[in-house]
Amino acid sequence: MRTGTLAVQLYSVIDALAADRPGTLARLAGLGYRHVEPFALGMWNTSPDELAASAAELRADLDAVGLGVSSVHVAVSADSQASAIETCRILGTDTAFVPVPWLVDGFDERVFETCDGVRAFADCLNTAARELAGAGIRLGYHNHHFEWVRLPDGARAFDVLWQLLDPGILAEVDVYWAAVAGQDPVEVLERLGERAVTAHLKDGPAEPDAPQTPIGTGDVDIPAALRAGSHLRWHITEIDRTEAERFELLAANRQVLLQGGLTAS
Repeated sequence: MRTGTLAVQLYSVIDALAADRPGTLARLAGLGYRHVEPFALGMWNTSPDELAASAAELRADLDAVGLGVSSVHVAVSADSQASAIETCRILGTDTAFVPVPWLVDGFDERVFETCDGVRAFADCLNTAARELAGAGIRLGYHNHHFEWVRLPDGARAFDVLWQLLDPGILAEVDVYWAAVAGQDPVEVLERLGERAVTAHLKDGPAEPDAPQTPIGTGDVDIPAALRAGSHLRWHITEIDRTEAERFELLAANRQVLLQGGLTAS
C-alpha cells in the first residue's frame, strides 16, 4: 500500500497560535509533526501587501522550527488570484484549497441550495484554477457536510459540483464531515479517485456540534478511509471542536496514523 505523508491543519490549535505562534509551532514540531497546513490567509479582506507580510512572518516562524507546508487554505478573488499565488510562493507549496464557499467572492453556504448556485460556484472555481495553474499552483476544494444537501431536482449538490468542476481541480476530503453528512468516506474517496490528493482525518460521534475524540474511538472508519486513500499525497490531522487537550489529541492521533502506515516526513 502506498502511504501519504502526515501533516497537521493549524486550525486545530487556533487559540494557541493567537496567543503564541512561535511557541505553538515549536510544540507541534516537538510532537513530531514535520508539515503543516496553514489557514486564514487572505480570508478577511486582507490587502495584498498585508497578506504577503503575514505569509512571510509565518514562513519565518515555520523555518525556525523546521516545519514545511503541505498545502494552504486560501480565499479566491473574483478578479485576480495574485494574492493566493504570492501566498503559495512564500510558503513553498503548489497546492491551495478553498475551505468554505464564503471564501469565494460573492458566495456563501446557500450556494448549494440551487442548481444555478452550484453552477455559478463551479464556474468561479474553474476560472480561478486556470489563473493559478498558469503560476504552477493547483486549486482544490475542501468539503464540510452541507455540500450534500439535495437540490430541487433531487441530486446531491456535492455530486453536481464535481461534475461541473474542471478535471484539474483537486479534492481535499474531510472524512469526518463526510460522515456527518451521512456519507461513507470510503465511497467518497473512491468516487473522486485521483482528484483526491489530501484527506483531513479526525474521529468522533459524526454529529455536527459534537466534540471530536481520538481516532479509533468514534464513528468514522479511519482505517478503511486510509485504505481507500492509499493514493493520497497528504493525510492531515485536524481538530474542529473537542473536550480533550488539543496537543494531547494531536499527539495521540499522530501515533495512531503512523501505526497505520503513514509516514511522518
